[in-house]
Amino acid sequence: MRKTKLGAVLAALLLSACGSPQQNTNAISLSGAFALYPLTVKWAEEYKKTHPDVKIDVSAGGAGKGITDVLNGVTDIGLVSRSLTQAELQKGAVVIPVTRDAVVPTISAANPLLKDIEIKGVTKDGFYGVFISGAIKTWGQLGFSGQDPVHVYTRSDAAGAAETWAAYLGKKQDDLKGTAVFGDPGLAQAVQKDPGGIGFNNIAFVYDPQTKQLVAGVVPLPIDQNGNGKIDPEEAVYGTLDQITAAIAAGKYPSPPARDLYFVTKGVPNAVAKDFIKFALTEGQKDVAGSGYILLTQDKINEGLKKIQ
Repeated sequence: MRKTKLGAVLAALLLSACGSPQQNTNAISLSGAFALYPLTVKWAEEYKKTHPDVKIDVSAGGAGKGITDVLNGVTDIGLVSRSLTQAELQKGAVVIPVTRDAVVPTISAANPLLKDIEIKGVTKDGFYGVFISGAIKTWGQLGFSGQDPVHVYTRSDAAGAAETWAAYLGKKQDDLKGTAVFGDPGLAQAVQKDPGGIGFNNIAFVYDPQTKQLVAGVVPLPIDQNGNGKIDPEEAVYGTLDQITAAIAAGKYPSPPARDLYFVTKGVPNAVAKDFIKFALTEGQKDVAGSGYILLTQDKINEGLKKIQ
């Protein structure tokens, strides 16, 4: 009997030491989408300037991990870059939009057809043939010279970027073909190293938020939205981070793959997490544009604030 009671006490102490997000009222834990990770880290740094006693742990791992973690009580807030399913909402997920960005198709800067690709772009049907049906296997089939093979890359993790890119093509992430790579950084690196590669990335991994220029080795593959075989001036929105974010804000870039990004909680968050979310939706919005994201409309900000009241 004594052993049983002692075991129960030790188990309780162990659980207390490990703690759940709700038990440590002076800490916030967040995990999930690579797309939202850089801005969330910035918000955490700014929040701690006025709340130095609050511990904030932010980790990336994909939108799927973010949703799983928050719904299982592992974290306070999930970072999510796609719409939630009805099943996830039924489990108590509360969805709070905090900013906006986009997924862009990418190729290697070492692609020998780069100049021609930037002039002509690729149509939605062309992307469908590459990523979904698999009917397009060479750059020649996309309307460029030569018959070099197209090497397709996708995400191996449950990713908002993959789900959003698939949604643009009318499908789900599981329908995307290609060599599966983990995470935004991994996918960008795979395309960067392969002159024949094609993939997709969140803009935070294609542009440098400090210089506003493209990161070395990876370039966006322009979308020929009207299908006329060339990138018109209004479609040429990829040169700098400021150009692409302005195009997303103005609705000149298709949605999807433009999308809102979300904080997700399970039910009403604790007081500290609630205060951090409020900060992100108010004072934190001043960091959005400088970090390479797009401001929400005031209506969406108000919608988010209502959800945490």
